[in-house]
Amino acid sequence: MSTMPVTPPEEDDRPTPISHLPIPEGARPNLALWVENLSVSFDGFKALTDVTLTLEKGELRCLIGPNGAGKTTLMDCITGKTRPSSGAVYLESRLYDLTKLSEVRIAQLGIGRKFQRPTVFQGHTVYENCELALAGKKGVFRTLFARLSAAERTRIDEILELIGLQDHAKRQAGLLAHGQKQWLEIGMLLAQAPSVLLVDEPIAGMTHAETERTAELLLSLAGSHTVVVVEHDMEFVRSIARRVTVLHQGKVLAEGPMAQIQKDPRVVEVYLGA
Repeated sequence: MSTMPVTPPEEDDRPTPISHLPIPEGARPNLALWVENLSVSFDGFKALTDVTLTLEKGELRCLIGPNGAGKTTLMDCITGKTRPSSGAVYLESRLYDLTKLSEVRIAQLGIGRKFQRPTVFQGHTVYENCELALAGKKGVFRTLFARLSAAERTRIDEILELIGLQDHAKRQAGLLAHGQKQWLEIGMLLAQAPSVLLVDEPIAGMTHAETERTAELLLSLAGSHTVVVVEHDMEFVRSIARRVTVLHQGKVLAEGPMAQIQKDPRVVEVYLGA
């Protein structure tokens, strides 16, 4: 998902819950996201085959696998960028099938996505970046001239403290270090009040200190948000993972606690190596 400000639709244009769809078998009220039998084909190539995945509210899940395993395609389906050939993606108990909705509506429902390369407003300050990303109606007039409410100012201050950039609030985003830009983009996503965060390779290009700080940040978000992290650095994954899903050739190869996954001979063979 882009970190551009998201404008809610008018009340009569809001997506209607898909009430005629049955509740997925075995669904639990504490689920944040349910991916059910998702398949994607591109000109005969099967990028995903019957992928089923459930995420608990407040969970931090790591998604790993070799290049071409289907990780990006899965995230694309969840955010509406790619339409699956079959299957569904349900959000919480509202039973929205996200595969039927646009990218904008999916973002409005609470799915936030951070891509590997940070996209921030380089010429604006750190504070202004968070202001531009705030959830709520954003016309040109309000963005340029309206004053922030006390609640909005408090929210931005909380986000800046959480991402560790409170001392850089007046600094231009383009002058930040690479890791700081990554944290700012996460902060911009948080300003949009998502319930689910999809984070793609967050530590690429980071220093060791930045990597440790990123691990702390993601761990702090779990509980109040459901966080899915796609990452190739296994040391980093081990530092944050509670539960891991392994994709291989478009299918779920294994899933479970990190200690269990590391010992799975199938995962060792196709991904982790000896």
